[in-house]
Amino acid sequence: MNDISKMLPPDHPMYTDAMEALKRYHQAQAEGVSGADLERLRLIAEHRFQGVTDYQLIASGGSPGISH
Repeated sequence: MNDISKMLPPDHPMYTDAMEALKRYHQAQAEGVSGADLERLRLIAEHRFQGVTDYQLIASGGSPGISH
């Protein structure tokens, strides 16, 4: 790892936004939401976590995944 100080702490807004998106998805799933509404929440959560993952990879000296 190049510089651990560049890694996102658990209370960083980027990370907490991703966690909140995942909670919204799971809450909707538990409430019986389905179809396009549930898929939209899943994609939002996935996108936010991909941003966190890409940031962490770059901060640790790696390269982000390829997006198609």
